Amino acid sequence: MRQTTGFVRLPGGRRVAFAVAGDGPAVVLPAWWVSNIVEDWHFAPLRRFVEGLAADRMVVRYDRLGTGLSDRTRPADTYTPEFEEATLCAVLDELGLERMALLGISCGGCIAASFAARSPERVDRLVLYGSYADGHSLGPPKARAGMVDLVRAHWGLGSRLLADVFGPSWSAENRADFTVFQRASADAEVAADLLTLVYETDLRDQLPRISAPSLVVHREHDRAMRLSGAREVAALLPCADLVTLPGDAHLPWHGDGDAVLRAVAPFLGIKGPPAPTDKPDAGAVQGLSVREREVLALVAQGLSDAQVAERLVISPHTVHRHMANILAKLGLPTRAAAAAAAARGGLL
Repeated sequence: MRQTTGFVRLPGGRRVAFAVAGDGPAVVLPAWWVSNIVEDWHFAPLRRFVEGLAADRMVVRYDRLGTGLSDRTRPADTYTPEFEEATLCAVLDELGLERMALLGISCGGCIAASFAARSPERVDRLVLYGSYADGHSLGPPKARAGMVDLVRAHWGLGSRLLADVFGPSWSAENRADFTVFQRASADAEVAADLLTLVYETDLRDQLPRISAPSLVVHREHDRAMRLSGAREVAALLPCADLVTLPGDAHLPWHGDGDAVLRAVAPFLGIKGPPAPTDKPDAGAVQGLSVREREVLALVAQGLSDAQVAERLVISPHTVHRHMANILAKLGLPTRAAAAAAAARGGLL
C-alpha cells in the first residue's frame, strides 16, 4: 500500500506533516507523543497495522508540531490541549474531512476525546487505545517531575527508560531501535514539554459529554498507561465498551498488533485479520523471502541478532528489520513463537 504525505500550515506559517493511506471513509489517528510519519512507515509492524485499517478506509496520521517531519521549532505557548485540537482541525480541514472516525492512541486519545466532545457532529465513532482520563494519575508528583527532568536533561537515558516502560518484554534490539527513534523524532526540550502536557491533561469533565459510540481498548499489563485508567475512561463515557487484551506493549502495533486490529475492526466496520491458528502451517513459513527464511532458521537455532549478522554477512540492524517483517508476515508476537513456527515449517 502506498502512503502519501503533505503539509498543512498553521497560523503563523508553521507546517505540520500528515500522511494518508488507503481510500474510503476516513479513520483519523491524532498524533501521539512523538512520531515521524515517514520513518515509522518503514517499520513493518506499524505499517501492517495501518494497512489493516486502510483496507477499506482512508487512514490519516500526522506529526505534532516540533516532531517528525513537522517544523521542529515550537513556541512555549503552544503546549496546550487547545493547540493540539486546533492542529487536528487544521489537518481535517486541509483534507476536506467533515465527518470521520477517530482512533486515539495513547495521549492521542486525549486529542480525539476533546475533539469529539467539542465537535460531536463531525465524529462518527471514537476508539481510544492505551488511554487515560487524568494525567495526574499516571504517577506520583515527584515521579512525574523526575521523568520530565530526566528527559530534558539526559534525553539519551530518558529515552531508554521510556523504551523500558513502553515495551517491558521487548528484546534489547527492540529497545535500542525505539530509543533511537524517539530521539530522532524530537529534541529533548520538545519531548519534555510534550510529556509535561501528557501529565497535565485532564479529560474527566469532557468525557461525559461525548455522544459518539465509543470503544476503549487496553492491554492488561500496559505500564505506560495502566488498565485502571482505561476503566475510568470507559466509565465516564456515556456510550462505551471496554475490551482488554493480553500483553504489556503500550503502542498497538508492538506485540500482537493483529489482536488490536481484530478488536477494533467490527466497531469501525472493516475486515480484521484472521484469527490465528495454534500451529502455523509450513506454507506460511515458505511464504517468507529466501533471506527471511535464512534469518528465521538461525534465530530458531538460538543465535542472537549479532551472531546471525556475522553468519550472513549483514548488519545486526538489518537482521532486526528482517525479524520485524517475519513476525508481521506470520502474525506472531515474539521471536520464540517464530522459532516454533520455523520448526513446524521444516526450517530446522
